[in-house]
Amino acid sequence: MGDIHRDTDRKTQLKSFDDSKSGVKGLVDSGATKIPPVFLHNQIKIQENSANHQLTIPTVDLKGLEKDEAIRREIIQKVKEASESWGFFQIVNHGIPQSVMDGVIDGVRKFHEQDVEVKKEFYTRDFTKTFVYNSNFDLFSAPAANWRDTISSIMAPQPPDPEVLPAVCRDILIDYSNHVKKLGLNLFELLSEALGLESNRLTEMACAEGLFVIGHYYPACPEPELTLGTSNHTDSGFLTILIQDQMGGLQVLHDNQWVDVLPLPGALVVNIADLLQLITNDKFKSVNHRVLARNVGPRISIASFFRTHFQEGIASRVYGPIKELTTEENPPVYRETTIKEYVAHYYNKGLDGTSALSRFKIA
Repeated sequence: MGDIHRDTDRKTQLKSFDDSKSGVKGLVDSGATKIPPVFLHNQIKIQENSANHQLTIPTVDLKGLEKDEAIRREIIQKVKEASESWGFFQIVNHGIPQSVMDGVIDGVRKFHEQDVEVKKEFYTRDFTKTFVYNSNFDLFSAPAANWRDTISSIMAPQPPDPEVLPAVCRDILIDYSNHVKKLGLNLFELLSEALGLESNRLTEMACAEGLFVIGHYYPACPEPELTLGTSNHTDSGFLTILIQDQMGGLQVLHDNQWVDVLPLPGALVVNIADLLQLITNDKFKSVNHRVLARNVGPRISIASFFRTHFQEGIASRVYGPIKELTTEENPPVYRETTIKEYVAHYYNKGLDGTSALSRFKIA
């Protein structure tokens, strides 16, 4: 009976939090000095891998990419090594102006810090909508809630009607997304060549066609050691491009150790996501990562996922391991799936620390 009561009480707390439509920021603004029980994470899981503060993820300088073939080959080799061994790397000289990067961080901040009654108009759990504001997409399925609020927008393949986007961040979100789409095409060329394929192979497979942009807002937490900003997880697309402010807190799991992804001025973080691991037959790695809660804040980050969402059409395209990357000695590891099937599974599962890819492995 005790478990049933606890479960009922938890669901009541989650519903009350969700119905407030004011998110984690609302808790902080109300003067909370302790985190609600639904945000308490399993301490053993938080501490099960040690942190290594000496290691750093690779950095790839894209300067000279289009002008010098020798430099291009060197960049491709660095991208290949990083994608195979780390699944994460930072890029500099990527072509997105600092003013645009600063602007989108400021735009996300302004949305989350505007009057709660204005924000509430956008609060929803209908993830088919072009623009969504809520706290924890997996609030009712994850083992514990995360200390963050989020906006998300479907920016491609069909550009959104600007009127659907909030005025406070509309223009900069569109501008930043256009820059990210262009950068993504360059990165998919490099990744294709790093796999030994024609440079246009991944773009021909429509890996760069969808773009789903999310803006996280992590308020200061009164008990950061008891929760997480984002749980241990992998990403649900082909590739993610992340811009983070200078607060820090992002960690990558490498050789069973948590490695800090230290903010580099002007840099973007790139990581391989699940669907790219699937189509490369495990050659490129989609790696677990998390965000620590902090007693200072807010921390702001914008993640751009190259994948479609729940739309018909391209989301129904079938993906499996690329034939040229499989042999008799290295047979397909995964069955074929669609983006729609994969994303639906990812959303239903939530951020529980396990890989969504395991469901698609060939036994």
